[in-house]
Amino acid sequence: MSDSQPAKIIIFLGDGLGDRPVPALEGRTPLEALATPHLDRLAAEGLCGMLNPVSPGRIIGSDTAHMAILGYDPFKYYKGRGPFEAKGVGLEVLPGDVAFRCNFATVDGRKLVDRRAGRIKEGTDQLAAAVNEKAGRIDGVQCLFKESVEHRAALVLRSDCSQSAAGLDHRITEVDPHHEGVDYPDCAPLPEAASDPAAQRTARIVNEWVRLAHEALAAHPINAERVAESLPPANAALPRGVGTAVDLEPFAHKYGLHGAMIVEVDLVRGLGEYLAMDVIDVPGATGGKDTDEIAIAAAVVKALDDHDFVLANIKAPDLGGHDGDVEQKMAAIAKVENAVGYLLEHLDFTQTVIMVTGDHCTPITFGDHTGDAVPAVFHGAGVRPDDVQSFGERPCMHGGLGNFTGEDIMNLLTNFAGTQLKFGA
Repeated sequence: MSDSQPAKIIIFLGDGLGDRPVPALEGRTPLEALATPHLDRLAAEGLCGMLNPVSPGRIIGSDTAHMAILGYDPFKYYKGRGPFEAKGVGLEVLPGDVAFRCNFATVDGRKLVDRRAGRIKEGTDQLAAAVNEKAGRIDGVQCLFKESVEHRAALVLRSDCSQSAAGLDHRITEVDPHHEGVDYPDCAPLPEAASDPAAQRTARIVNEWVRLAHEALAAHPINAERVAESLPPANAALPRGVGTAVDLEPFAHKYGLHGAMIVEVDLVRGLGEYLAMDVIDVPGATGGKDTDEIAIAAAVVKALDDHDFVLANIKAPDLGGHDGDVEQKMAAIAKVENAVGYLLEHLDFTQTVIMVTGDHCTPITFGDHTGDAVPAVFHGAGVRPDDVQSFGERPCMHGGLGNFTGEDIMNLLTNFAGTQLKFGA
C-alpha cells in the first residue's frame, strides 16, 4: 500500500435493479428507457461490467447476493434466510435455534388468498403480541415472533432441552406455498431428515404454531377493522426461509475497514449485525416505493465522516419487478438516480470510490428473481475508465470488466481505495 491517504468505499445497490427487454418499452429495459444522467456520468467516467453476484445463471435471493457481494461465500456460510431476518428485527439467534422469515397473510380456511395481507402497514406489532401470548411456548419450545416492515415478520424457535436430547432441526419444509389460490401445506421433515426425531419435533411445533397463530389473528380487533374497511385481514402467519445460526468473520477483521450498512429491510440489517458492522437506520427509509432516497444518500455522506466503508440498499426497484409494474420500477430506478446525483454533488470522488449495481435481476416480464447478470459501474479514486458512455444492461456488457462475480468486488474496491494488502512478497 502507498503512503497516500486511502479512499473511502461505497457500495450502492438498487435491489432487483436489473431487468430484461420489455415490449411496452420497445424492447428496452427500464434502465435503458429512463433518462439517468447521473448514472450515465458514472459510466462515462468509470469502469463498467456485468455482475453475476454468485455465478452466471444462478438465481439468488438478496441474502446470498449480499453475502457474495461482501466476499462471504454463500455456498460455505449460508444456512437459510431466517437467521438474518430474525437478527434484523432484534431477535437473537443462538446455536441450536431454528429461525424463519414469515409473512402476515390472508387465508380462507387453508387457501392462501393474499401472501402479503394487502401489504399491511399498521398494527402488526399488536398482531405479533397477540400471537406471542397465544403461542409463545409449545411443547418445551419458546416461540419468539416479531413484526418487521409491512407484512414481514420473523420467528425463532428455541428448545428448552439440550440439542442432543430433544433439540430442533432446520431440515424441514416451508409452510408458505409462495402462490395464492392454493392451500398452504403442513410443515414436514425433508426427505433426508424424515426419520430424525429433532426434525419431526420441529415440524410438529411449526404446525401447531401456525394453527395457534391463526386463532389469535383471526380473532383480533385489527383484523375485524380491516374486514370492515374491505381490506385483506392479516389472519395467518406463514413461516418460510428456515435456517439456523451462522458464524461469519466480522467485516472489520476480514478487511481492516470500519464498515456501516444503511438499510431498509431487516434481511440486510441482520447480515450487518452478524458482521458486527454499524447498522444505521434512516428516518424516511421505508423499504417501500415511497422511500426517501435523498435521506438515504445523505446518511451515506454522513456515515463516511467516521467510517471507511458504507453499503446502502434501496429496495424499491425489486418491488416494481415483483409486481410486474413498468412505471413503478422506472420510478424506483429514478430514486437510485436521484441518490447517485446527491452523492456526486456532496462527495469528493478523488477521495472516494463507489460501485453502483443491483444485488440481482428482477424482470418485470417474469415477476421474480432470475439469474441474469446485472449492470455495474465503479467510479472515483483509483478507477481506470473504459469506453462505456451510459449505464444499462446493453452498454455495460461492453465494459472493461466484462462479466465478474461477487467474490471479485471487495478485491476491486480495496485495490482502487488503496487499502488492500499485497498478496506475496
